[in-house]
Amino acid sequence: MTPNAWLQIALLIGTVLLLVKPVGTHMAHVYENQPVPGLGKVLGPVERGMYRLCGISANHQQDWKSYTVALLLFNMLGFLAVYFIQRWQGWLPLNPAHMPGVTPSALAFNTAASFITNTDWQNYAGESTMSYFTQMAALTVQNFLSAATGLTVLVALVRGLARKTTTELGSFWVDLTRSVLYILLPLSLILAIALIWHGVPQTLEQYITVHLVQPFHQAGGTASARSTTITTQTIAIGPVASQEAIKELGTNGGGFFDANSAHPFENPTGLTNFLEELAILLLPLAFCYTFGRMVGDTRQGWAVLAAMVILLVALMIPCVMAEQAGNPLLAKFCNQRPTPLQPGGNMVGKESRFGPVNSAIFNTVATGTSTGAVNAMTDSFTPLGGLCPLWLMQLSEVAPGGVGSGLYGMLMFVLITVFIAGLMIGRTPEYLGKKIEAFEMKMASVAILVPPALALVGTAIACVTAAGLAGIANPQAHGFSEMLYAMTSQSNNNGSAFAGLSGDTTFYNLLGGLLMLATRFWTIIPTMAIAGSLARKKIIPAGSGTLSTYSPLFVFILLAIIVVVVALTFFPALALGPIVEQLQMMAGHW
Repeated sequence: MTPNAWLQIALLIGTVLLLVKPVGTHMAHVYENQPVPGLGKVLGPVERGMYRLCGISANHQQDWKSYTVALLLFNMLGFLAVYFIQRWQGWLPLNPAHMPGVTPSALAFNTAASFITNTDWQNYAGESTMSYFTQMAALTVQNFLSAATGLTVLVALVRGLARKTTTELGSFWVDLTRSVLYILLPLSLILAIALIWHGVPQTLEQYITVHLVQPFHQAGGTASARSTTITTQTIAIGPVASQEAIKELGTNGGGFFDANSAHPFENPTGLTNFLEELAILLLPLAFCYTFGRMVGDTRQGWAVLAAMVILLVALMIPCVMAEQAGNPLLAKFCNQRPTPLQPGGNMVGKESRFGPVNSAIFNTVATGTSTGAVNAMTDSFTPLGGLCPLWLMQLSEVAPGGVGSGLYGMLMFVLITVFIAGLMIGRTPEYLGKKIEAFEMKMASVAILVPPALALVGTAIACVTAAGLAGIANPQAHGFSEMLYAMTSQSNNNGSAFAGLSGDTTFYNLLGGLLMLATRFWTIIPTMAIAGSLARKKIIPAGSGTLSTYSPLFVFILLAIIVVVVALTFFPALALGPIVEQLQMMAGHW
């Protein structure tokens, strides 16, 4: 790797780590109902007004079952709202391009499932499919609410760890309101202003038609068709900056444009690229410090944060190296020319303003979280370069994972690690003074194993059905990688794609939508059950034989268990896809 690549990685990770404590402290104030400096006086009346309007008691507490039921009902209503707004957008306002309702219904189903689950998988081109109203009232609203839903689950789990002999985990409605009002909205406003400053559109005006400086001739598609001269171009604009900001901060990923963050109107400069990477990582990592504050021991939060950063950087570096090295087959061909060429890394599918380094960093950041945003086409990465973001998703998106979902996923692995380590030293497993028993292990196992099981089952179905095979654009190993990547992405609520798979079919729309819904809620429900179980338990004082869960040794054991679980689950599938493709590329070079 070049010194520039090391500098880019160090700058990104260093900057986000500097922001972890202040942002984490702010979120701890929000969820512990403490005064919020700077925002409390301004937003406090808004918060109280919303409670009065909705008939919510700010002091009402819910147990895990009622908290979960409220969450599920709220998300079901969100699903219906997104679905019907898409279907009826032809009759709704703010549609200057006069776009009809989204068809077929399977696509509307997939999109609704995608946006309520924080996946934002897109089988459509936003600028040619969705009206301004749909982009704002359906998709952007769900970007806030799906991210806030992840935060509510996490804060309920943290309360379950921190509280004792109680059934009360807080109020879903209060946590949801405070997540949006005090965390997501202010940060999104700051980022949106920064993006507008650098040229990202934020307007409700109609699409712009411009005259080309150099017209070009387009040949007819058939013998009878005449050639035409193209003199104008329609440029899509709209309320982009506001959606882009929450897309990254909420680890959502759904772009206003089909090209996502590779589009110059979503990500125009190197600085916006850095700010978007920073926004993606900020809340998942900062909540580790919030977690430490809320359980009364910040060392616990720093230990989990260390594990997340190690996993992310450990896969970011080889991805950057692979893309900088480029394709050895291309290098071999270039060196056979009379004047040897210097490929300068793998530039296929990448924007020249970002290059291999920033493309690899951005894509690993987006797949290490549940964002799925891309500033390059992952399908054109080298086999090893594509394997790294794929593996980051297969780690159950805990490096660092999405807003809320990443940390509660990591805490499931922490509970497994505590259980295994406790058995190794002959003690009853404990975490933060709470005994970890059979029920917690069963629920944690469900939360950890459901996403990979669904990813592999979905891939298998796609491999043995004619409808599934019809969607791949490339044969053999790379085609399998496209299917595996798509199913892994949707089963981990990520949303990125290899882009070589034709996903806008009834088969992939329905299968993908079901995978996204099942993964999101089959993970949330056992997590909430663990929160309720832990909250009822007493806290046992630490003794001389208590396992330290913040030591470097514990972090090492935690990382080893995560890697072993994922490797045992996915290695056979990876061997059929990116690994064999890498070996084929190397064999051709030799």
